[in-house]
Amino acid sequence: MTIAGSIILIMLGAILTWAVDFTIAGLDIQVIGVILMVGGLAGLLFGIWRLTTVRRRTTVTAAAPVDATATRRHVYEERRYDDPI
Repeated sequence: MTIAGSIILIMLGAILTWAVDFTIAGLDIQVIGVILMVGGLAGLLFGIWRLTTVRRRTTVTAAAPVDATATRRHVYEERRYDDPI
């Protein structure tokens, strides 16, 4: 579950818990909203934990030694733009 999905679950659960005044025989909408919010919070915490523990691999390559006798070249580039009339 992604972080965005978790936030959507939390928002949906909050809407069902506090904003919906609808009853269905055998179902409690407020309890379903609380369950969705808890599930969204657990998914959000897991997503954040996963982001912080991801190991990023970096490769280090040895650079060639700098030659003191090497000559430096300066390259100049000119661009000419003609305005169409």
